[in-house]
Amino acid sequence: MSIELPEAKILAEQMNSELAGKRIKSYHLQDHERLQRIGMLDRDTKSFDHLVNGEIESVISRGNVIHVKLNNGMNLVLGPEYGGKILYHTRKRKIPSKFHLKIDFRDSSALTVRFASMGLIHAVKDDDLDHSYVYRRDFNPDVASPIDEGFTLERFSKLLMNNNRMLKSVLVGKAAVVVGLSNSAFQDIVYRAKLHPKRKASELKKDERRTLFDAIRLVLQERIRLKGKDQFYDLYGNQGGYTPAMGSNMKQQTCPVCGTSVEKLSVGGGHVYFCPNCQV
Repeated sequence: MSIELPEAKILAEQMNSELAGKRIKSYHLQDHERLQRIGMLDRDTKSFDHLVNGEIESVISRGNVIHVKLNNGMNLVLGPEYGGKILYHTRKRKIPSKFHLKIDFRDSSALTVRFASMGLIHAVKDDDLDHSYVYRRDFNPDVASPIDEGFTLERFSKLLMNNNRMLKSVLVGKAAVVVGLSNSAFQDIVYRAKLHPKRKASELKKDERRTLFDAIRLVLQERIRLKGKDQFYDLYGNQGGYTPAMGSNMKQQTCPVCGTSVEKLSVGGGHVYFCPNCQV
């Protein structure tokens, strides 16, 4: 289950509430070699040594990325977008046996990070922060965040009108015009907007652009309100309550609106479920 903008925001806010002011006592890496091989974790693990004795100043998120800032010129950058669990542990809560990173604090609490498949864990100095690809990608102020005040219909429409690509590549991926959306949110959004997944952005009419804009805001706001998707677990291990209207959960199902059998397409390097009757 991908962790997208809503879930990253939930985790970051919970982490900021629990961890701000805590001082790091030690860390432990486990089962991390595969992440190193694919460049998702620092090649030289001694970089994590610089986290020790640092005090957490703040935790924020943008897009899919969580940024933990320390007071000693260090940062922990987490990119859990491919799924996993980031959990907070008090003295009474048992530490899971499997994790990629465990951080112990001086007050005997701890944080564990375990990814389902891929995910980024970087310990980065302030001066090198902009060299982190995922940080630079999601914290780029020139790329809109769909939950920021600056994400207006007018701005969004301009980004779509001159864009001749299919909607998925416009909303998801390296060249997306917004941050924080992955394939899961995309399927849900275009279903609610009644748009075919292979429509081109530049072909959308004015009312369709508005409908798409509203669908993006609706899906993200509802996922935040309901504490994440139903396959997501927050910092305390609580399960989210949002079930997507369209996605892999609708495999071999019928559209709840019109009763048409849900179909699957290959779009932009992934599978997309959609209703061939409602989405045109």
